[in-house]
Amino acid sequence: MTWQDVLAAAGRVPPEATQQAVGYPALFVLVSLGALVPVIPTGAVVSSAAVVAFHHQSLPLGVLLVIAVSALAAFTGDVALYWLGQRGVRSRNGSRWLGALRGRATPERLEQAQTKLDEHGAQVLVVSRLIPAGRIPVMLACLLAALPLGRFARGDALACLAWAVTYGLIGIVGGSLFTEPWKGVAVAVGLTVLISAGPALWRRIRPR
Repeated sequence: MTWQDVLAAAGRVPPEATQQAVGYPALFVLVSLGALVPVIPTGAVVSSAAVVAFHHQSLPLGVLLVIAVSALAAFTGDVALYWLGQRGVRSRNGSRWLGALRGRATPERLEQAQTKLDEHGAQVLVVSRLIPAGRIPVMLACLLAALPLGRFARGDALACLAWAVTYGLIGIVGGSLFTEPWKGVAVAVGLTVLISAGPALWRRIRPR
């Protein structure tokens, strides 16, 4: 096959297939990395991807694929982070990952997470994924309680699916409001930022 044949074949590939070939792996990488490090706004990424799928791919398959890929990526990142945290718990000197988890959970939030874990077990993982800044304290509480990785993974699988569905629905709402995808993305990102920042803002203004 010559390079002319390759170019001709590429020209016959539908744009939708090209978007899928690039978009879904990128979505998986961004969400899984976002579960490991807090610098990637994964909720906004999922919602934006759902908006694009809503406008450019066949419904409901496109949005369902976004939800499935996002849930799998979030689960992969969570399990990897939990495994790294377990290594720190078992080590006499701890680890950088465990130290990072401790640094991202205030003592008050950790105490609340430990209480909820004692009361509800691994089911609290589902709620923690949907509450802004709730995932890390609950994960740290599970680590300190020596919750086995298998039990954590079973609870986290449902949590990641619920999380992906929630932000996928936010993307559907944003996509359905406007015919231009970029406007839907802007609305979806705005909603995710509001959801993420709302509780912290409320805690700051409530004492006043």
